[in-house]
Amino acid sequence: MQCITTRFRLGNFLVFIIGFVCLTSIAQADSDNAVILLYHHVSNDTPKSTSISPKLFAEHMAYLDKHHHVMALPDAIEKLKAKEKLPDKSVVITFDDGYANIFDNAHPILKRYNFPYTIFINPDVIDAQRNQLDWEQIHTMQEEGATFANHTLDHVHLLNRNNGEDNALWLERVWRNIEQAEAVIEEKTGESLKYLAYPFGEYNKALAKRLADEGYVGLAQYSGAISSNSDFTALPRFPAAGNYAKLATLKTKLNSLAMPVSSSSISDPEIQGGQLDDTVMVTIRGEDVTLNQLNCFYQGQKIAHQVNKQTFEYQLDSPLPVGRSRVNCTAPSKQFKGRYYWYSQPFFVANDKGRYPD
Repeated sequence: MQCITTRFRLGNFLVFIIGFVCLTSIAQADSDNAVILLYHHVSNDTPKSTSISPKLFAEHMAYLDKHHHVMALPDAIEKLKAKEKLPDKSVVITFDDGYANIFDNAHPILKRYNFPYTIFINPDVIDAQRNQLDWEQIHTMQEEGATFANHTLDHVHLLNRNNGEDNALWLERVWRNIEQAEAVIEEKTGESLKYLAYPFGEYNKALAKRLADEGYVGLAQYSGAISSNSDFTALPRFPAAGNYAKLATLKTKLNSLAMPVSSSSISDPEIQGGQLDDTVMVTIRGEDVTLNQLNCFYQGQKIAHQVNKQTFEYQLDSPLPVGRSRVNCTAPSKQFKGRYYWYSQPFFVANDKGRYPD
């Protein structure tokens, strides 16, 4: 390992100490790590981009039962916050939007394996739309291993601005929505997790700070594993439906490791005007990431990057599109063969009216 050989000339005693520290850090990478999966519909008759068939969902669960440790979202979050060890290859199952087909098609499979899972719901449409769960179904699922959390009252684009609305008024408006949704969920389920899944995955620095100040955990929709060093106002999740439902490619993501980022030059994922003027610089900690084998992708295309010791950088020369986009980078682990560290950076750009597309 680099951390041993580069110091060898300083004497045997120092080599022993440094080697012990580095090996300990590497050994913790798999126990300080979990992958969160994101599903929406489990159905053959819903939009393909957000759906997985019941048959393929059953295959996913059978694979998890054989190769991974499925744990409840609250357990994973609380243990990582407390820097407690997790079982190797821990996985969390989540759903966004409380679709009725989750009760019909997913819940029986999850119950068969005794898997815990979390559904992020919009209280205003529960019991109000035919394709949504009702509260009786929610209570049944809750009794059989499910937890329910906040996805706003009505699945609003949280970053949308109204005419004449400054940042302070915008933040107070969207925060009222979040608090009201949390109050209904607590009233109906008896539990307030204070977890918010951002609709469409959209958030910015100001909203993330408000979540932290109010004691909430935020869950986003960009890719990657989580660790005790993750940003708990915007935890990544791997989509596992639509184009991402194929088990062959999902296996690599299930085995991914959280990139140990210590700093990034991107302070806010909401980019005004859509132009990244500067090179993005990311610094990581630890010795297990093989940065000289890093690969980065944007909009499905490989992009150039540079590596300098523990830092890598990339630049996007064209303006970001309106809506949602992201850069993904992966690098193999030295210690855990076949496993990759995963970095993802989302970007959000409003149109000229301050609005975001679905």
